[in-house]
Amino acid sequence: MSAALAVLRLGHVAYQDAHELQRRLADQRQQGIIDRDMLLLLEHEPTITLGRGTRPESLPIAVEELKLRGLTVAEVDRGGDVTWHGPGQLVGYPILDLTRHRQDLHWYLRQVEAALIDALVRLQLPAERNPGKTGVWTRGRKIASVGIHVRQWVTTHGFALNVSNDLDDFGLIVPCGIPGVTMTTVERELGRGESTELWDTTLDAVVAGVAKVFSLTPEPTTLAELPSEGTGVHPGAF
Repeated sequence: MSAALAVLRLGHVAYQDAHELQRRLADQRQQGIIDRDMLLLLEHEPTITLGRGTRPESLPIAVEELKLRGLTVAEVDRGGDVTWHGPGQLVGYPILDLTRHRQDLHWYLRQVEAALIDALVRLQLPAERNPGKTGVWTRGRKIASVGIHVRQWVTTHGFALNVSNDLDDFGLIVPCGIPGVTMTTVERELGRGESTELWDTTLDAVVAGVAKVFSLTPEPTTLAELPSEGTGVHPGAF
């Protein structure tokens, strides 16, 4: 029987709160306080994150101006360039102990892409990689971004899949530092309107994709079911 994957569907979570939560859960995973891999699924407020590879030309609008427009701007420790998060975009943070899988960062990155490709195929969307670039594309348009961080072989950060979000804010940046890239959403590609059904179906497909590529058994979980020792996190806050 495959190992368990604790799946936490957290809804809307402020970016900084989610960043702190995943770091604390990752610490618990490293210490053995939590004995299962985890997948956090959520949405953020409009946020621009600056990865370690962010280049000045990827951010044509000054940070202060972006904040004045109501966006959260955060410098983060993941790899990759600049990206955007916001309502209608599914953000996934896998917290996996790679010593139980494969201690290979390139392999892990490709596995995250493979999980998203599998999920999109389940939604009857063609999906592929773009050679030399990180993320997932459909019909030549980028639909998902991937940026990871690994410490002591436990992963944080992860992926952002555009489901039904407004694409206009991508115009504030050069998404993932790729000039001329065209972003798209699951909703747009399927020609369907935004709905709770579309969101739930997409979440289910992503959970199935992650579980498949990492050979794990998904188990719906809440924060209240995880050990609270050392987290400082109050489950009710989410």
